[in-house]
Amino acid sequence: MTLSDLNRLLASRYSCRAFRPDPVPKDQIKQILNSAARVPSWCNAQPWHVTITSGAETDRFRTAIQAEAATGTPCPDIPFPTSYSGVYQDRRRTCGWALYEAVGVERGDRTASARQMMQNFSLFGAPHCAIVTSPVELGTYGALDCGGFITAFSLTAQALGIATIPQAALATYSPFLRRYFDIPEDRLILCAISFGYADTDHPANGFRTDRADLSEIVNWVG
Repeated sequence: MTLSDLNRLLASRYSCRAFRPDPVPKDQIKQILNSAARVPSWCNAQPWHVTITSGAETDRFRTAIQAEAATGTPCPDIPFPTSYSGVYQDRRRTCGWALYEAVGVERGDRTASARQMMQNFSLFGAPHCAIVTSPVELGTYGALDCGGFITAFSLTAQALGIATIPQAALATYSPFLRRYFDIPEDRLILCAISFGYADTDHPANGFRTDRADLSEIVNWVG
């Protein structure tokens, strides 16, 4: 692989927000997992563990998490950001408004924006969902290592023509996920990854986010 090949792969990946119902063959899911597991981790601890749903089990989970999101109390294992300020708020708003514009949500329409947010809990129609966890004892650094796994999972899937969206929203209801999937108390629930084949005709998949210039993210020393 050349750098150009890698850059094309990185540029083609996006967070898919509408999927076709077609399942991904299990051998391809295994390929994704085997490749993602090659990422580095502190002391080679490889803290990631994944629970993956398919078929009727995805639909059962979809129904259950939608009901929980409608009535339950948010309680993530890892505290969510306390705020977004400055450039981080600007980037967040730009992404949000691009999505709303793509799906026809007008500014100020809180009902429609809330309805779009709830699509997270329908898994955007994906046929599969992966719940990613890390040992409590490894703390922030275990979660950091799992971030590399999530990135590699998304890129490997993209290389196979499979779309993904990492979702922090589902981790909002960590106690529910722990009960539902019988996840041990000694593991932190970090996020979910919904995945499958993209519905390329859906307007939610019709926009792309940009990336900051190096001048915004790098301090050169020496």
